[in-house]
Amino acid sequence: MVDPKEYLERGLFFHGHRCPAMPMGLRLGAALMNALGVSRAKDGQLVALVELGDDHCATCFADGVQMITGCTFGKGNIKKLHYGKWGVTLIDKASKRAVRGVPKAEAMLANKQTPFFKDYREKGIPASEVPPEVVDPLVEKVMNAPEEMLFTVGEVFNYDWEDPPHSFRSFVCDLCGEMVVEEYGRVRDEKRICIPCQEKVVKGAF
Repeated sequence: MVDPKEYLERGLFFHGHRCPAMPMGLRLGAALMNALGVSRAKDGQLVALVELGDDHCATCFADGVQMITGCTFGKGNIKKLHYGKWGVTLIDKASKRAVRGVPKAEAMLANKQTPFFKDYREKGIPASEVPPEVVDPLVEKVMNAPEEMLFTVGEVFNYDWEDPPHSFRSFVCDLCGEMVVEEYGRVRDEKRICIPCQEKVVKGAF
């Protein structure tokens, strides 16, 4: 069984500040891993589909998911679906199985009524500047609450994930001199260029 408490301090270090959302990601990630009977991904064994969007509250949640599952931006095995929700589907590629979980609305609404949100975050105060006496009880509550109070975890289902081809091809942009993955290149006036240089050419900046 994966124990999220073993990852808390490393998760906080990786994330950069204390808040309830990152630990919530740890807890949900652990619940999904335990449902599938899998361990942390060292390579691309697992894929996490997170339903977060951009520029909204509690996206810190994704750092907890990354820390505990080993599904990371760098390995390319975490994908953001841009639904503006907090659901996560974890896929085990070897067994072709997956499971989806989501924080309960009641748990998230309760967090939003606390001083951490009302007196600090909603007023634009960074989470790193919230006093420990305000945020620490929230972190403890998330880490120690019964799983059934925090999440809904669905049934395991079949999911045959297919990895896109991994490209090793690249070239040097003829305008800026930087390396570019071949599939992202553009051709302009018989020059091979990158996307930012293409945009500059269109705007007349070159």
